[in-house]
Amino acid sequence: MANKLIEDLQWRGLLYQQTDEEGMEKLLNEQKISLYCGVDPTADSMHIGHIVPLLTLRRFQMHGHQPILLVGGATGMIGDPSGRNEERQLQTTEQIDRNVDGIKVQMEQIFDFKSENGAKMVNNRDWIGAMSVIEFLRDYGKLISVNYMLAKDSVASRLETGISFTEFSYTLIQAIDFNHLYNEHNCRIQIGGSDQWGNITSGLEMIRKTHDEEVKAFGITIPLVTKADGTKFGKSAGGAVWLDPKKTTPYEFYQFWINAADADVIKYLKIFTFISRENIEALEKTVETEAHLRQAQKTLAEEMTKLIHGEAALADAQRITKALFSGDLKALSSLEMKAAFKDVPSVEMPKEDKSIVDLIVEAGISSSKRQAREDVTNGAISVNGEKVTDLEYIIDAKDRLEDVFAIIRRGKKKYHMVHFQ
Repeated sequence: MANKLIEDLQWRGLLYQQTDEEGMEKLLNEQKISLYCGVDPTADSMHIGHIVPLLTLRRFQMHGHQPILLVGGATGMIGDPSGRNEERQLQTTEQIDRNVDGIKVQMEQIFDFKSENGAKMVNNRDWIGAMSVIEFLRDYGKLISVNYMLAKDSVASRLETGISFTEFSYTLIQAIDFNHLYNEHNCRIQIGGSDQWGNITSGLEMIRKTHDEEVKAFGITIPLVTKADGTKFGKSAGGAVWLDPKKTTPYEFYQFWINAADADVIKYLKIFTFISRENIEALEKTVETEAHLRQAQKTLAEEMTKLIHGEAALADAQRITKALFSGDLKALSSLEMKAAFKDVPSVEMPKEDKSIVDLIVEAGISSSKRQAREDVTNGAISVNGEKVTDLEYIIDAKDRLEDVFAIIRRGKKKYHMVHFQ
């Protein structure tokens, strides 16, 4: 069973570093275990860059092991120096609590909490928050040497620019987490991104020093996901791709995945979805022979939107996509239009009645009045999905969606949003 899981993780490109490959495989063959992954609540939502270790943890759950999801109510107040050149902006306890609540909702979308090996959620403020400074320094500070901590990449990379004692202590606090979960939940493996290797090995060192028996604990890291051209993964034109539907709508989320490049889509299917190897290999052939159909991208977008937002949100995203492709905007609500056209060119105009010709010239949609008249007469202009061919047509309150915006299309694909003030 363990062989099958490890083989699948390797095929998907999800194993970057392991502390003891043979020992971990032996443990997984012998028994069902608990293992964990931590997320610091630095925002009230995770984005797609956060979820690769979590989805890997979910794969262990699907093979009968129990995931422990650690939300860092304590570590989130300290700040992980990994991958940063400067100190984090510290957040209030109230903000951290709000962030924890937001992340919990998203965890419930990804994991099964109800089965025999249902996921557990823990908050490290429950044990770190109650600890005194004296207890921290005597019971744990003595276990890890400064030399050991200085050798960690996350610390070493900050020595020239400067690092506070607060962030310097982060690796020690995360080590306490692993030790606590080992003691209280018999947790044997920690999973993290490649930047967490130093923190994971600190935890293993602390477990080794606080136990007399032979320690059977292990660490795994997941490689950093990059695009085929080497650029950073997880950003869209509007910034980070969030799991919170208020920050990134399900339609935008769906579009991010469906726009994956042919060179990236199979890698993303392996890393992010739970589709079988056979199905992914079949989709790989379609990329080679029928790339124009974008079947792999459609499958990726469907699987990810369904996983994070559910079936209903997927159906809405597909409906919006179909309406935009056909140009039938009448099928959309004003809210859906606003989401769909969030990133198209936009212009602000006063809230006053105006002829279609004057509006599209002033909005920069047509280059001149002569061109505007030509565009209208030729049927190239649509307002909120309705074709306008009358040169005397007046844009007024009936055309202002929610009384504040209108979607103007010129030609087949050139959309503009006009904001009325």
